[in-house]
Amino acid sequence: MNLFEVYSLFPVEIVKGKGCHVWDANGQEYLDLYGGHAVISVGHAHPKYVKAISEQVATLGFYSNSVINTLQQKLADKLGKASGYDDYSLFLINSGAEANENAIKLASFYNGRKRVLAFHHSFHGRTTAAARVTDNPKFSPNAYMGFEVTFVDLNDIEAVSRELTTGSYCAVIIEGIQGVGGIQVPDDQFMRDLRAVSTQTNTVLILDEIQSGYGRSGKFFAHQYADIKADIVTVAKGICNGLPMAGVIIAPFFTPVAGQLGTTFGGNHLACAGACAVLDIIEEEKLVENAAKVGDYLLSELKKISKIKEVRGRGLMIGIEFEEPIKEIRNERLLMQQHVFTGVAGTNTIRLLPPLCLSMAEAEDFIERFKKCLL
Repeated sequence: MNLFEVYSLFPVEIVKGKGCHVWDANGQEYLDLYGGHAVISVGHAHPKYVKAISEQVATLGFYSNSVINTLQQKLADKLGKASGYDDYSLFLINSGAEANENAIKLASFYNGRKRVLAFHHSFHGRTTAAARVTDNPKFSPNAYMGFEVTFVDLNDIEAVSRELTTGSYCAVIIEGIQGVGGIQVPDDQFMRDLRAVSTQTNTVLILDEIQSGYGRSGKFFAHQYADIKADIVTVAKGICNGLPMAGVIIAPFFTPVAGQLGTTFGGNHLACAGACAVLDIIEEEKLVENAAKVGDYLLSELKKISKIKEVRGRGLMIGIEFEEPIKEIRNERLLMQQHVFTGVAGTNTIRLLPPLCLSMAEAEDFIERFKKCLL
């Protein structure tokens, strides 16, 4: 049986990781400025994380959600404290797309409306409803007519207000920072105005913090720069440092209905143990603060490089845009010659999503390697 080809793969097999470094099958070391697509939050093979999941799987790796699992409540308590959403509820599932599917479902049940407002260049996942609110025809299933979606420009509060005041929208969904769209950062005032008009029109405000959350932006959630709260926050990627896990953080005014939401693997014992360890490490090692500090340094140094068109981002979520396509710079010069992993956004933007434990010395090392790529 062959694998169904959905990705264009690098000719590299990664077999080992430690902190912000990975090694391939030939023993070559790489500086990891990609974090497995923002998933590795506390670093590869962190000893406290390894200990937590090793001890848990040796005791009980999984049982269904038909029994009490106190690790789920332990995780909810820790996440509430770390995020400032301690008065909300947590529903645990497996992936970011699944989190957004459930968020949209909850919003529709709440107010009975059938339209969703989303933003140009957004990305919310590849499953049906998540893809429907993604502004990319490559991912969005045109045949799916379960609900209607309108896309407006990011930071255009007039367009948002014009749409939401029709009273036909169940939800508006927005990323804390657009990742696939090129690291586009919403204006803080726009986010505050979005919160206000959502409240005025009884529209559920969904904040997709799947990529930008868990400390990556220099705050626990990127939307907290605007000092607002969402009605629903979706999280995944960095929540469990590599084990599949996601969550939907739900405001108190939503009423649980038995059987409305459900999952087989979500919130399993092994993932919960890993996710609890992640939050402990983030707090003990002050990784949110580190992301802000090291991210500021990277943004400052990258802006000094004349060959770059624009640098955008917050914390350790950074986009480096060039006038021309960056395939050769990223694939050949940076990865294969300088041995640095990065991501991309579109054809012209390099995307940095390193582990939150990236040190200042490692950031300086990256800047030197990156400059060599542009000679």
